[in-house]
Amino acid sequence: MARLILFNKPYGVLSQFTDRGSPTARATLSDHVALPGVYPAGRLDRDSEGLLLLTDDGRLQARIADPRFKLAKTYWVQVEGAVDEAAMARLRQGVVLNDGPTLAAEVAAIDPPVLWERVPPVRFRKSVPDHWLSITIREGRNRQVRRMTAAVGLPTLRLVRWRVGEWSLDGLESGAWREA
Repeated sequence: MARLILFNKPYGVLSQFTDRGSPTARATLSDHVALPGVYPAGRLDRDSEGLLLLTDDGRLQARIADPRFKLAKTYWVQVEGAVDEAAMARLRQGVVLNDGPTLAAEVAAIDPPVLWERVPPVRFRKSVPDHWLSITIREGRNRQVRRMTAAVGLPTLRLVRWRVGEWSLDGLESGAWREA
């Protein structure tokens, strides 16, 4: 039977078990998950947080990670600036990035979610507002959500992947994991 692990990846942790080639040791999955034979199904950037799925099943790993399967991924995104309907409409239609247009996204303004403290904390500027969005995409380009929000004039301050397909972070603290 395939093993599926839901891991709440903290900020600053690499989505791999080793950090070969780096002159300074960086935090990796092995600092949090001591299970032999499981591998990440997809990636999260070092400066992103949230749900990372790990499995020992190659087919399941491919189904989760391969963009051809268009598995929905929902992110809670704290952006800098005033969010207006025009910016959200552009994200919903898809935006053009340097590697081509994105697919349409599901986008909604949300109240600030109750999350764990991030270390280091997100920078705060009194003169610039910030807002939270829920963004669901069905592709997985490098730093895609960050590039999408930047393309509509809303730089990302914090990015938390909340859901992948049917699996979510609900009840899972930063740095913790559980079997699905």
